[in-house]
Amino acid sequence: MKLYNHIKNNKTAIVLLSLTTIFSSCSDYLDVDKDTDDPTIAPLNYLLTNIETSIGEIGDFNNGPGSVIATYTHQMTSREDQDQYSLKADNIPLNNDWNSIYLTLTDIQTLITQATESGDLTYVGIGQIQKAFVMAYAVDLWGDVPFTEATQLTTGIIAPKFDNQKEIYATVFKLIDEAKINIKSNAGTKKPGTDDLIYKGDLNKWIRFANTFKLKLYNQTRLTSDFDQAGFNALVAENNFFQGIGDDFQIDRFNVNSPTIERNRLFTESYESTQFGAYQSPWMYEILKGVNPNIHTGNPDPRMKYYYFNQTKAGATLPPDAISGNPNADYWDKETGFYTIRFGSTGPNRDKSQERSYTYPGIFPAGGRYDDGQGADVTTLSTRSGTGIAPHRILTYDEFLYIQAELIQVGKLPGNASTKLREAILASFIKVDQVVKGNQSLQTVPPLTTTAGTPAVTTGIAAVTTFIDKVITEYGAASANKQLEIIMTQKWVATFGDPTDQYTDYRRTGYPILADPNSTTKEYQLNNGDAFPLDDSQTVVSNPFQVSFYWPQPELNTNSSAPVQKNPATYKIFWDN
Repeated sequence: MKLYNHIKNNKTAIVLLSLTTIFSSCSDYLDVDKDTDDPTIAPLNYLLTNIETSIGEIGDFNNGPGSVIATYTHQMTSREDQDQYSLKADNIPLNNDWNSIYLTLTDIQTLITQATESGDLTYVGIGQIQKAFVMAYAVDLWGDVPFTEATQLTTGIIAPKFDNQKEIYATVFKLIDEAKINIKSNAGTKKPGTDDLIYKGDLNKWIRFANTFKLKLYNQTRLTSDFDQAGFNALVAENNFFQGIGDDFQIDRFNVNSPTIERNRLFTESYESTQFGAYQSPWMYEILKGVNPNIHTGNPDPRMKYYYFNQTKAGATLPPDAISGNPNADYWDKETGFYTIRFGSTGPNRDKSQERSYTYPGIFPAGGRYDDGQGADVTTLSTRSGTGIAPHRILTYDEFLYIQAELIQVGKLPGNASTKLREAILASFIKVDQVVKGNQSLQTVPPLTTTAGTPAVTTGIAAVTTFIDKVITEYGAASANKQLEIIMTQKWVATFGDPTDQYTDYRRTGYPILADPNSTTKEYQLNNGDAFPLDDSQTVVSNPFQVSFYWPQPELNTNSSAPVQKNPATYKIFWDN
């Protein structure tokens, strides 16, 4: 943690370290031509820490596009452009993400080059996996992007071409295979340890991540015409994937705010901001509550209190308008205190400042507060509002199980999809408990699972077991398409707070079903039993769903090799069917 805190995420730390080394290593300030330590080259361990910290920022909240993507996937809502699927080419969070990707890619290439020259192939392999991850992420959001010339500034290339997205993916698969060879070689005198923020130098876990990530990419491309069936079969036969939540690919966050912010970025964006950037989705909330008429009806999800913190006390009445008696809420459930705004709302209460009423992200997605039903004004709670300790989850064991369930359901893997779905849902509950246990909350938070026996077996508490049984019963009675919807919906729920892969999943499968403000059927089921029911005519969407994002306009303005700007509503990623 000390290394994490001191190196952090910008290149300034390494530059300052280098400058300090330059001045301290010279016995005489005029003796500048005898720098035998070559301090201008950053050590491999410092590079790795810096890279992994930067990877932790890609796709995250606060300065990144987390809220944007969470709104597109209806895990959250917003008052910004994303509320109407109308992101622009100058969107700051996405431009920040683009810049982070290419700064990180430059550092990764430096790591690979230096480690190759020194013969430290474990570092080479880790760098290659990271390069594969970053570039696959970029393709999944933008399609064609700079790659082969992106890190060639020192050779004079200042306007890198945009490579074909399918060709980039093909190289990503090759990079993963090469990475595994290099890591397994264990060659070199320098080996990662505490400088590896993700796996602490455990090379077996890096191999399992490489295989699990590769399976994820195969799953994304399974419907393309050039799907590599032989490569997929070989990976399945190798059967060396994630074994449990200890293999999760994630960046830990800490309750530290100085000298650098180490807290969960969604916590920072919500609990430590003077104004909300994103609100909790009533569409997702109604699915969790079990009132959506089309999926999981009558089956409330026990994770709700871990996902949301309601400032408004359950059962309490909002201060009404003095004249009409209207509670002045765009969406408020009196039964639980859940308070938010609807996607596409044009209602009169959408833009009111209600920071002391809105529901916050809870202890699981943000390291915030567990909802005990008592309500509280977050601004009066000080540190009791939460610690901000919750990881940036990127690819987790439960996600892997959902991927397997999908592959079985569509006939790509042998096995029982229902059994695998049950395993995945239970694993997602276990993940909630793991995050809560590490949160250091001052609240008393009940666990969702229990572990007993020899060998140890983890099971859900009664409410969890009932919930999972009902999902599996629903799955067993469903059509093939509905079964896929159930798998993808549960994966969407499990990854709340990490929305990037769900944006990919929705585009390639059409699931989960998202809120449609223009639907002719009733959109929300909320009924507080008062004289102010929701008016569905107050929700509209005027733009088609964007199936990719605009290339950042600053890149197009300065890169003479850049293509003409796309139409993100029609420009598809190659795996999008």
